[in-house]
Amino acid sequence: MEYVYAAMLLHSAEKDISEDAVNSVLTAAGVEVDGGRVKALVASLSSVDIDEAMSTAVAAPVAAASPAAASGGAAAEAAPAEEAVEEEAEEEAGGFEGLGSLFG
Repeated sequence: MEYVYAAMLLHSAEKDISEDAVNSVLTAAGVEVDGGRVKALVASLSSVDIDEAMSTAVAAPVAAASPAAASGGAAAEAAPAEEAVEEEAEEEAGGFEGLGSLFG
């Protein structure tokens, strides 16, 4: 994900998204750079209109959320499943409650 963030940072700064530029951003951020991933990222972005892709990506989640919210039933069905997971987590943690006293 850091590689995409580096490209987005360069784009927002109106800099060229080149291998050297992406390497510089990642190195400055303390990321161990994989040259193959950088090369693949730069090659894949060479034919992409980033402004258009970002505007489409921002609009897509809103459009996708509308049908889910309209259904209502799916959200109501998901709630019991979440409660069951929480109950299982509490049951599993039951044997480890006393371990906190070992560290403090």
